[in-house]
Amino acid sequence: MIYKGLVIIFLFFFLSGVQSCDQKVKKSISITKEINFSKEGELTLRKTNDSIFKTLDIEIAQTDYETQTGLMYRKSMEEHQGMLFIFQEEQPRSFYMKNTEFSLDIIYINKKKEVVSIQKNTIPYDKNSLPSGEPVLYVLEIKAGLSDRWGIEIGDSVRWLLK
Repeated sequence: MIYKGLVIIFLFFFLSGVQSCDQKVKKSISITKEINFSKEGELTLRKTNDSIFKTLDIEIAQTDYETQTGLMYRKSMEEHQGMLFIFQEEQPRSFYMKNTEFSLDIIYINKKKEVVSIQKNTIPYDKNSLPSGEPVLYVLEIKAGLSDRWGIEIGDSVRWLLK
């Protein structure tokens, strides 16, 4: 009888400790560090006649972690900034807006560095797939609406220099 009472008391304190540890973990997970833009190069957008019509500061997403995270968890991006995703092989790609707090234009670019499709004015936090429609090797993300304002079209090209 005393043994059962001790077991019950032990379980009560043990489970209370587990619950409070769980609450502490939840508090520490909810605190995230703000991610800031880091200029790693410059990208030029060019018309089919090769005339430059826009230059952007770019951050590069090249590792698995960088390409999976992209612009997630960021508050915003300036008009003169973009994120360039560089992949190892050309293939159809699909992006989504999970954990992305602001709307983007997603520009899909083939291995010849030509724009092949654009997903415009994406919806923040949307988990729906935004496919390239064609094989691509690069993807450029810019603030929503800029592709229309700057007149980016299929067939335009990009060039970049890394720092």
